[in-house]
Amino acid sequence: MATTTSKVSKVGNNFYSTSVTTNTDGSLKATTSRTDAQGNSGIPVSSVNTTSAGVSTRTFESGATAAETAAFNNPNSSERQAYTQQVTSQSPFGANPTAQQQARLNSTAGTPNAAKTTATAPATAAAVAAEAVSSKKGTRTSYGGDIRYPEKLSLNQDVIKFSILEYTPSLAGSAGRKRVVTLEGGSPIVEGSKRIGVITLPIPAGISDSNPVGWNNDSLNMLQSEAARFAKGFLEGGVEGAATSAESTKDRVTPEDLKTTTENFFIGSAVQANIAARASGAINNNNVELLFSGPSLRQFSFTFLFYPRSSPEAKIVKQIIRTFKQAMSVKRSESSLLLKSPHTFAIQYMTSIGGKTVAHPYLNSFKECALTSCGVEYTPDGTYMTYDGDEKSMTAYRLSLSFQELEPIFDDEYLNDNDATIGF
Repeated sequence: MATTTSKVSKVGNNFYSTSVTTNTDGSLKATTSRTDAQGNSGIPVSSVNTTSAGVSTRTFESGATAAETAAFNNPNSSERQAYTQQVTSQSPFGANPTAQQQARLNSTAGTPNAAKTTATAPATAAAVAAEAVSSKKGTRTSYGGDIRYPEKLSLNQDVIKFSILEYTPSLAGSAGRKRVVTLEGGSPIVEGSKRIGVITLPIPAGISDSNPVGWNNDSLNMLQSEAARFAKGFLEGGVEGAATSAESTKDRVTPEDLKTTTENFFIGSAVQANIAARASGAINNNNVELLFSGPSLRQFSFTFLFYPRSSPEAKIVKQIIRTFKQAMSVKRSESSLLLKSPHTFAIQYMTSIGGKTVAHPYLNSFKECALTSCGVEYTPDGTYMTYDGDEKSMTAYRLSLSFQELEPIFDDEYLNDNDATIGF
């Protein structure tokens, strides 16, 4: 058994190093630790175990933070890129490894030719089915690089970024997959997703968020309450339990109230009228209470005004509008027998602090979103007007976008950052 340890790599504010151990049976274990700048005081974060057959599985140590778990699960993250470089730079097999040894090392590093690497849970039937449905020829799979408006938009100012993601069904990802948006390379991304385009715009006016939770009125009158006690007593104690529950009713309800309540209930139900209030000025106590009924999904709306000031900027505006429209469109399968989900979006407000692009700490965060509506006004100023020249661009456009998150917000997803951000 032999172990080699890489040099320290700085990723963001953290330092990492990776140790690769070769076992006697030919299997490998690569353990990444968070260290200080000199590589000392290492705290294990993530481990990759590779069998002698070249199958790799990633697990996370107790020292891993939620952010690190998301980053090391994302093959496009800076943490994963540093890990790959650290593993490939230190072969424990010497200068001339065999083809099998090199394949195991590549599998451990997660490089593209390691086809057997399984950093996530085994594929489910839904994942296999989703993979088998190919999109119709002509379906767009990439939207180029970062599209920015205005043409000379500076990332030193506050901006909003929309990353276009290939939609991943909830059952096709890793177990417990969360659609939380995090920063990757200066752009928002979601764990396990593939980014196929980015649009960067100035933050518009009128931004807001509203976190809804379902609460509904619920009532329970005396007859329902006592019937529930009787049923519970019967289920738990049989006839004796039911008899005990019925006997205890005497201690809570007077015979007069029970008689009046029963009469009011049956007479009112028979004639569909509030006889109790008319006859005695009293109604049954329905013990109304507000009860939690379930989570809700948040919705967001953004409105952008575009005033292209040059021919290149007019082309950018046209590309932005087309990209949003095309990305949200329904996809057809190759046979057109099935319809596939539109692409989704990772959204994040961003700012520059100390020369580094970070998530805006004083604005809300998002989960992965679907674009549910895209509206364009071609004459927002009330007059039809185009520029002269070959482009014939409208002088102004108003783009209205409506998004809805794919998952509700949960308490434990507000990461423990000492209240440094607003969170969701």
